[in-house]
Amino acid sequence: MPTTTPIRTAADLGLAVRKQRKSDGLTLADVAGLTNVGIRFLSELENGKPTVRLDKLLRVTSALGLQLHLAAGTAADEDAPWRKER
Repeated sequence: MPTTTPIRTAADLGLAVRKQRKSDGLTLADVAGLTNVGIRFLSELENGKPTVRLDKLLRVTSALGLQLHLAAGTAADEDAPWRKER
């Protein structure tokens, strides 16, 4: 059964990508070659840079067998400040 990892920050996403890459036994250079992105981009992604390009991010996650899903209405979202204002 696939595991899910909540992603709330760019750092969370970078950590998940790094964890999968290392689990697969791949170097930054390996993934860069597979995805046609630079090693610098991968390093910035894995270190939580909040302004990475979405298209490149999706190429990397796809190559690593990761999927991104969005879910609405989770219990944690009920405590979001913007919901309390209504």
